[in-house]
Amino acid sequence: QVQLVESGGGLVQPGGSLRLSCAASGSIESINSMGWYRQAPGKQRELIAGITNGGITNYADSVKGRFTISRDNAKNTVYLQMNSLKPEDTAVYYCIARKYGTGYWGQGTQVTVSS
Repeated sequence: QVQLVESGGGLVQPGGSLRLSCAASGSIESINSMGWYRQAPGKQRELIAGITNGGITNYADSVKGRFTISRDNAKNTVYLQMNSLKPEDTAVYYCIARKYGTGYWGQGTQVTVSS
């Protein structure tokens, strides 16, 4: 089993920044990739950023150029730096770790972008 704990969410004004963290613990060996999803009220959960063990990243078009995913292997932590935040970025953000085809989810952290 892999346990994931997200942190760093909160309320921010439009144009502001936040950094989310996701700390992994448990059976973290052989995790293939990690990523971030988000789910806004009334919408489906969507993948917004991913990073492989080799450091290859991918982003949804909606966040490309504004969000950056990174990982610190020594700390077993993945980060999501979010800049130029917009009201439409408001959602619950979830961390995911994939291992042997199984996805492990964190509990989610709320991000609200509002003036």
